[in-house]
Amino acid sequence: MSKLTVGLVQQSCSDNRTANIEKSIAGIRRCAEQGVKLVVLQELHTSLYFCDVEDPANFDLAESIPGPSTEIFGAVAKELGVVIVTSLFEKRAPGLYHNTAVVLETDGSIAGKYRKMHIPDDPGYYEKFYFTPGDLGFEPIETSVGKLGVLVCWDQWYPEAARLMAMRGADLLIYPTAIGWDPTDDTEEQQRQREAWITIQRSHAVANGIPVLSVNRVGAEPGGAAFWGSSFAAGCQGELLAKADAAAETELLVELDFQRSETVRRMWPYFRDRRIDAYEGLTKRFLNKE
Repeated sequence: MSKLTVGLVQQSCSDNRTANIEKSIAGIRRCAEQGVKLVVLQELHTSLYFCDVEDPANFDLAESIPGPSTEIFGAVAKELGVVIVTSLFEKRAPGLYHNTAVVLETDGSIAGKYRKMHIPDDPGYYEKFYFTPGDLGFEPIETSVGKLGVLVCWDQWYPEAARLMAMRGADLLIYPTAIGWDPTDDTEEQQRQREAWITIQRSHAVANGIPVLSVNRVGAEPGGAAFWGSSFAAGCQGELLAKADAAAETELLVELDFQRSETVRRMWPYFRDRRIDAYEGLTKRFLNKE
């Protein structure tokens, strides 16, 4: 497949799980009506972003894989003949939980899953309270539309994660996301943060010569951040192919040209010129002379 039409569903969420799921499905349907073959949903789209507080009761939101969400969205994938990247709070075992993206194939089956590797712990983002770091590594998920390098939110700030996905043959990088502004920050600081978020992900596209999809939620949630939307798709040279509004619920549709990745990589051969004999320090936490 040299070209692929993809859809990113950007939505707000409430404390009504059923309503959130129905909204996601409606977005998927609108994408499918436009000929989309791959649909990406945002991080933890079936609930509010509950990590703004440390509350043991929130573990009740978790579910198994396979489970309710994979059954619901698997059925939609099969009905519409699309590949879906969904996101959920995974209960793996008592006391063991993950922030997990699941890829559903066009026949409704689970093509694979990715457990978020980098777990933040910041004001309003107390994810270490809930999520165990992933243990599935950086492995692309094989699907009928290509090898999907699925990562999640905080992973998007780490070039190592993007590089390893690309080195293992990912055709594109995908980042379901939940990130927003601290309402107490001034406008200038808010804009700097959002631009940094866009820039770092565009740089992954450039450095690896593959497209990047990033889908974020929108809306202010009780006690939490004001999520900044701005979902986007970048081409393999970092060019913005499409970008959503900062506040509107929308579906972003874009056509990806995988042949361009091959063409660009021939002219910008970063993989050829990597000094793999000199990178041993990357496996260390920090390097100094002491």
